[in-house]
Amino acid sequence: MSYSRRVVSEGVGTALLLAAIVGSGIMAERLAAGNTAIALLANTLATGAALVALILTFGPISGAHFNPAVTLADASQGGLPWAEVPGYMTAQVVGAFAGVGSAHLMFGEPLFSASRHSRGGAAGVFSEFVATFGLLAVIWGCARLRASAVPFAVGAYITAAFWFTASTSFANPAVTLGRAATNTFAGIRPADVPVFIGAQLGGAAAATALFRWLIPSLPRNASAVLIPHQEEDPR
Repeated sequence: MSYSRRVVSEGVGTALLLAAIVGSGIMAERLAAGNTAIALLANTLATGAALVALILTFGPISGAHFNPAVTLADASQGGLPWAEVPGYMTAQVVGAFAGVGSAHLMFGEPLFSASRHSRGGAAGVFSEFVATFGLLAVIWGCARLRASAVPFAVGAYITAAFWFTASTSFANPAVTLGRAATNTFAGIRPADVPVFIGAQLGGAAAATALFRWLIPSLPRNASAVLIPHQEEDPR
């Protein structure tokens, strides 16, 4: 696909992902009557299901990264030209805010509102390192021999990581930035964003370095992150 189509694909896909995360969080909080566990379960299931569907939908066009950490990791192994990284990342961040705004409009919330949901502290930051490390491990491990399974593996991992990490597994700098603009169930205080993003990038780098050693042929599989996108038919 042409570069412009791939960039738009990343933006739209990320927007729909954030609409699913934030929208399901608002719906869950309103219906759970104060039961946080039920609200988180509903938010988790909607997010995991949406992630699988969106990767399957946009993967053949752009690879369906929806995540600057994945884009940077992919570029580091030659799966994406470095010249295309700024466009991908810009589309992901813009898409994240568009998705948050869309979710707010659907539920009658202000278009954007700074979150007051504190997620700081060493435990949360380490959780983001672990969450993103695991995400990239799943991607790199599956991309080598089971590229068709990546959407399901990623969706399953994020669904699980919502529950086994103290941070509820953001594992995505664009998602983190977008969720700072929603004072709802899925939000994160802007003050907590920088350390979260630092931990996410560190986790992605560590997983990529490990799998580069575990699988020396990794650069040959980098084009399959997350799904191999197709060459445009000139006809």
